[in-house]
Amino acid sequence: MDHTRPSPNPWVADLAPYQPGKAQAPGVKRVVKLSANESVVGPSPAAVAACREAAATLERYPDPTATALREALAAHFGFDPDWIICGAGSDELLHLVVQAYAGPGDKVLHSRYGFMMYPISSRAVGAEPVAVPNRDWAADVDGLLAAVDERTKVVFLDNPNNPTGACLPGSEVRRLAESLPPHVVLVHDAAYAECVDQPDYEDGIALARDFPNVFTTRTFSKLYGLAALRVGWGVADPRLLDPMHRIRPPFNVTSPGQAAARAALADQEHLAKAREFTIRERRRLAAGLARIGLEVVPSETNFLLVRFPDEAPHRAEDANNWLARHGYLVRWLPGQGLADSLRITIGEEADNNAIIALLEEFMAQA
Repeated sequence: MDHTRPSPNPWVADLAPYQPGKAQAPGVKRVVKLSANESVVGPSPAAVAACREAAATLERYPDPTATALREALAAHFGFDPDWIICGAGSDELLHLVVQAYAGPGDKVLHSRYGFMMYPISSRAVGAEPVAVPNRDWAADVDGLLAAVDERTKVVFLDNPNNPTGACLPGSEVRRLAESLPPHVVLVHDAAYAECVDQPDYEDGIALARDFPNVFTTRTFSKLYGLAALRVGWGVADPRLLDPMHRIRPPFNVTSPGQAAARAALADQEHLAKAREFTIRERRRLAAGLARIGLEVVPSETNFLLVRFPDEAPHRAEDANNWLARHGYLVRWLPGQGLADSLRITIGEEADNNAIIALLEEFMAQA
């Protein structure tokens, strides 16, 4: 042990930090960022106005419990505000639930192809993350249940899945909740719930009501278009939330963020437009990429996972570099075991057309 300077916990020192999607390409003047699953439609004008109005009192601390936002969410979804917790994006809530319910010697389960923050949050508290292989690109309920043992404290389910875009039907999600031991927390991460267009989807609200060990997380960062303000929320039995509130940082959601989120929630017409555009362009982009011979994983999100051949010059890494040289930044995923794939956020119609044209030219290269 080095006694000449402070030493971090070994499980923290070995952590690889989260890598966000790239926003710049060297030597490229005009960049189109399709690497971070941001909403191309943008926020509601009412949310922008509310954010600006709230900026007039920046010298004041925000409401520490986001009372008005929780009340608005409760009224919209039909339950008690005490069942809601708000965070600096749903990322903070994902970390809080692990911090509250897991620690050294415990296990946290997640899908092999899942959100990268799950293993990071687990290792940050000294717990052991266990990656369970996916089935048909979504979570494998039987695999997750088979991996549960006496050391398991938390199970993460991102549905729809990030980075694959695949989505389990509601019956499978409920089967997982019904089959887990009651002392294991099921975190139903529904960050992309507003993008889903399948009739049997389980958005997690009723699930949290029905199961006292289920914590459902949602966010305003995706289709609501408030990524810069970092506003997430979660719903669960107040007894499940209690230890999370005890460790939640005070004033964790800014006043502009709370105000903008309330206004965004009230403007369901704008959300409907964003949803309609996203679903339409997702289908069109997927069909265009399939026509040129690329495998596209069926998606219920605002992005597509696109698979490439494993031979040069048509590998995913080559395609990523090709698109970047032309000003289009997408996400290559070797760190998640998907070196043969690119994750492409749904963009403006013209940019989606450009992606199809560029990749068609790329695949035609000898």
